[in-house]
Amino acid sequence: MAERMSEVMNPSAVQRDPRFPHAPAEWTPQTAEAIAREQGVELNEERWELVRAVQEYYHRHEESGKISLRELHDALDERFHSRGGRKYLYELMPGGPVAQGARLAGVEPPPEAVNTSFGSVS
Repeated sequence: MAERMSEVMNPSAVQRDPRFPHAPAEWTPQTAEAIAREQGVELNEERWELVRAVQEYYHRHEESGKISLRELHDALDERFHSRGGRKYLYELMPGGPVAQGARLAGVEPPPEAVNTSFGSVS
């Protein structure tokens, strides 16, 4: 909370990776890489794109204080529709694009997000 307050009071003090403009203040790509290693997932460009999409969704909805699993699933499905939508997303994140994607993005998954087993993915 103190980090968020300092971000509000002095936004220029927060150094964000320009590739992740909507990332939580305490999140780093190295954090995501460590989580991915634990889950047997290699973070390639497609998976980074999903991480950015989840971060952007949370950023847009943080003021409401409510993250809807269904809306997030639909938003991701729409964003990645041209590549296969949900099927593509589950190929990227076998642990669930919302549950696993949120953890990698540094945000809390919605409570009802399914957390399937994390298989090895390259």
